Amino acid sequence: MKNITKLLTYLLFILISPFLAANEDPRQFVELPEMMQKHMMANMRDHLKTINEILFNLSNNQMDKAANIAEQRIGMSSLGKHGASHMGKFMPKGMRKAGTNMHKAASRFSLKAEEGDLLPAYKALAEVTSTCVACHSSYRIK
Repeated sequence: MKNITKLLTYLLFILISPFLAANEDPRQFVELPEMMQKHMMANMRDHLKTINEILFNLSNNQMDKAANIAEQRIGMSSLGKHGASHMGKFMPKGMRKAGTNMHKAASRFSLKAEEGDLLPAYKALAEVTSTCVACHSSYRIK
């Protein structure tokens, strides 16, 4: 009887574990129209690619190039390219603020990188990625 109880408990756990896992994600779900969701995902993939390009240029001491990439692709100058005014309407206030903070931090990084001092530039870049982490820790779209 003891083995049957253990077996039933084990089977019950296996059966309900997918439901438990689905409920474990504490992030706020943000529902977007499918086209907007695809657009946002493409933007975020480009942001990640941009950060990688920035790091590559910093590691090769190409500060001006890193600064230009940051400002044009993720800084405040990039908002029009990303459709920020259209996307923002669908985001909760905190998510919108996190996105704006990321773009502002990227512009601050750009200015630091233009100064040519590597350590302050890396610190400024860490502010950019910290905003990404904060947003991705709080919100999800899938």
